[in-house]
Amino acid sequence: MTENIILAFALTLFAGLATGIGSFTALFTKTTNTKFLSFSLGFSAGVMIYVSMIEIFVKAKDSLTNDLGNELGNWITVAGFFGGMLLIALIDQFVPKQGNPHELKKVEEMNPTNKGIKDPALLKMGTFTALAIGIHNFPEGIATFTATLQDPGLGIAIAIAIAIHNIPEGIAVAVPIYYATGSRKKAFKLSFLSGIAEPIGAIVAFLILMPFLNDIMFGVVFAAVAGIMVFISLDGLLPAAKKYDEAHTSIFGLISGMAIMAVSLLLVI
Repeated sequence: MTENIILAFALTLFAGLATGIGSFTALFTKTTNTKFLSFSLGFSAGVMIYVSMIEIFVKAKDSLTNDLGNELGNWITVAGFFGGMLLIALIDQFVPKQGNPHELKKVEEMNPTNKGIKDPALLKMGTFTALAIGIHNFPEGIATFTATLQDPGLGIAIAIAIAIHNIPEGIAVAVPIYYATGSRKKAFKLSFLSGIAEPIGAIVAFLILMPFLNDIMFGVVFAAVAGIMVFISLDGLLPAAKKYDEAHTSIFGLISGMAIMAVSLLLVI
């Protein structure tokens, strides 16, 4: 169990720090590669949807039906799944919205020399984006931590999926901050801080949830996690990918993400 706890913390830290990779990519390239963004967002959505519906939801149902019986277990699984969706939808309503991808493109056109345009509205957009992403990352940290304790292989798969979608999130934070201030340091710092919410979620899970973690709790959490990941994919990742889309790039990314996740899950069985 101790080894699994250490692995769980390591995976959440890895997933959270992936925002730094995204900000590094954005800050040290001359232009934002919109085709890469579209593909990577679609890829991440494909990974998250596939692992949620094929692996996490099934594990939640198996855990709950084994303990509570077939009928009640199935009902609680479905309730947990849509409960997770409702939770993340409520979070969306009470936090600032992330910046529109089209605005990032406009920012580059306004300021191709990267000297900083000192636009308070742009700085606010980047700051709110970091806040929104940080709040969304918090339950993902809980999800990765609890999944790793139950099944290290599944925890690794979830961490990789989250890390992939944290890369473009890091870009989304860093670009407006950088172009508003001209400071790579400020942009990288805020992007990094938004990712730290992942391991903070793991710490909360360890300190608060650990005494209550049993098969029923795991099942409910897994079902909710599946709902959260599907909601994020359908409500956030895919719409953003389509805004950047060129010649169905996002759909190719979606299919590629599903295929790679399918193969990776087969390899760990």
